[in-house]
Amino acid sequence: MENKAAIQEKIRRLGELVGALDAAPGSNGNVAARELMQLLMEVHGAGLERILEIIDESGAAGEEIIRKAGRDPIVRPLLLLYTLHPEPLEMRVMKALELAEPRLRKLQSEVELMEIRDGAVQLRVRTSGHACGSTGKSAQLVVEECIFDLAPDVESLEILGNPEDVSAGFVSLESLLKQTSESQAIAARATELCGAD
Repeated sequence: MENKAAIQEKIRRLGELVGALDAAPGSNGNVAARELMQLLMEVHGAGLERILEIIDESGAAGEEIIRKAGRDPIVRPLLLLYTLHPEPLEMRVMKALELAEPRLRKLQSEVELMEIRDGAVQLRVRTSGHACGSTGKSAQLVVEECIFDLAPDVESLEILGNPEDVSAGFVSLESLLKQTSESQAIAARATELCGAD
């Protein structure tokens, strides 16, 4: 049996080839190839859907088999490709965030789900004030990896950083010196004006 990485690479390559067909000019060969791909997808999708229906008809044991198939790293992408995954997107996003938590703790970071709407996911990643600058980027990469592993069908993923990062309270020495010289110039000009009276 092929491993997860080999299957994921084949799915990625399949996506590239479909994209190349879509980008190619509409010659008869390309039209036929696109139609062939579409028909294969429809036939395979209908077959997979029927397999899941047959398994589901066996009751609780069948439901557990379908859930197990949805968690399998090789079967999951196939079920997602045909929109047959047993768990809704929201549940898979939540599981991905749970999966990310232990790795985020090591980075002194945490993630918060802000919103899921129409397949668009918005998250906030917070890092400890004691973490170095690259930690925030590493934490975002962990979250992205987990989301795209369990929920690659998200329409968009927006990851916001710490709201405190906008103004971290650090003022550069150059900025202080510039403000001081500007203040001194204003004070000198005020003295001139007052002395002119």
